[in-house]
Amino acid sequence: MPSILPEGEPVPADGALPASARDGARDRAFGVYLHVPFCRVRCGYCDFNTYTSTELRDARQEDFASQAIAEVEFGARVLERAGLPPRPAETVFFGGGTPTLLPSADLARMLGAVRTAFSLADGAEVTTEANPDSVDREYLDRLAESGFTRVSIGMQSAVPSVLATLDRTHDPERVPLVVDWARQAGLRVSLDLIYGTPGETLQDWLTSLRTAIALAPDHVSAYALIVEDGTRLAGRIRRGELAAPDDDLQADMYEAADELLAAAGYAWYEVSNWGRTPLDRSRHNLAYWTGEDWWGVGPGAHSHVGGVRWWNVKHPSAYGQRIAEGVSPAYAREVLDADARAAEELLLRSRIADGYPIQRLAPGGRAAVAGLIAEGLIDGRAAIDGRVVPTLRGRLLADLVVRELSPAQA
Repeated sequence: MPSILPEGEPVPADGALPASARDGARDRAFGVYLHVPFCRVRCGYCDFNTYTSTELRDARQEDFASQAIAEVEFGARVLERAGLPPRPAETVFFGGGTPTLLPSADLARMLGAVRTAFSLADGAEVTTEANPDSVDREYLDRLAESGFTRVSIGMQSAVPSVLATLDRTHDPERVPLVVDWARQAGLRVSLDLIYGTPGETLQDWLTSLRTAIALAPDHVSAYALIVEDGTRLAGRIRRGELAAPDDDLQADMYEAADELLAAAGYAWYEVSNWGRTPLDRSRHNLAYWTGEDWWGVGPGAHSHVGGVRWWNVKHPSAYGQRIAEGVSPAYAREVLDADARAAEELLLRSRIADGYPIQRLAPGGRAAVAGLIAEGLIDGRAAIDGRVVPTLRGRLLADLVVRELSPAQA
C-alpha cells in the first residue's frame, strides 16, 4: 500500500501562504504537477499513492478531472491572494498512477484549466506518463492536439521474466509501436527503465538498455529498484520467494547504463536521467532539483512555493470531499528555514550535471572539495570552474559526497 504521509503543521482551510513565500518569486520558474492516482493493477514494487478500482471506495475515476480542475482554480486564487507575481507555467506534468487510464479529453480539460488559471509559457513542456498498454495511436494524436509535447513511457524492461517479477502487464513488443505512434503525433519520447529486479542478470539489463537505445528516444530514465516496506515485493523477499536486490550488481548495472547511453550520444544531467541534447532534458524534473516553485494537484500530491512545502490528503475520496467543500485539500505543510533550504539545495544540486556552486559551501565544505577530487568523487575540471559535479563514481556514492560537504549559512 502507499506509504504514510509525513506529519507537519496544519494548513489553513483557505490554503493561505506565509509572506515569506513571495521572497524571490520573480526569479523562480513555476510549474504544475497533476497526480492521477489510478492504476489497473498494483505493481508489486510500487508504494506510490495509487489505487485500483477495488480500492477507491466511494471515489470515482470519472469525477477526478473536475476535482483536479477545481484545485487548479483554487491554487491560482491562493497564489494571487499571497501576492505572488503572475507566472505562466513553464512545465506541466501528469504523473501517477497511470494518467492515461483517463480519457484523453479529461487530460485535455485539466491542461486547459492550467492554461486558463496560470497561462502557459511559450514553449512550455507538457508531459504525461503512460504505460505501453494504456495508449494507442489515436489517443496520442489527441494529446498532441490538446497541447501535450512529451510522453514518458513506462518500459521498465525488455525482458518478459523481469516484467513478470515487477508485475508489469504490458507486452514488451508493444513499446516500439507506442514510441512510433508518439513520434508521428509530434511528441517527444522518454523511456523509463528499472534495474536491479530480483532475478535480473546483467545480461538482462544490457538487453533492456540496447532495446531502449535502438528505439532512439529523446530521453532515458534508469532507476535502481528500491524495495519499499509494505509492498508485495517486500513480502515476497521476506518470505524467501525472491532474493533481495544486490547492491554491487546494481552498481554494475548503473555503470553499464552510463557507458552504453554515452556511447549512443546521451548525456547524463541528473543521476538517473540522460538526454540526447540539453533541450531533451526533463525541465519539469529539473525544476524539482533546482528549487523552483510548483503546485501539486491531486491526492497525495506535493507542492513547493518559496520554501513552503505541503502535501495533499492521500485517498481520492478524502480529496474529493475537501474539494467539494471548497477548502484546501492539503494534509499538512512545513516552512523551511534558511538552513534547511541551504541543506536541501546542496542535496539536490549536487546530483545534477550543472552542479552546486562551490562558493556557497561553508568553509569546511570547501576544504573537503580537494579530497573528494582526489578520491575520484568530484570532477576536477568542474571544480576549477567553481562547481561541485559528481563523477560516475560520485554519482554511485552521492550520499557520501553530500555528507562531506555542508552548505553555507544563509
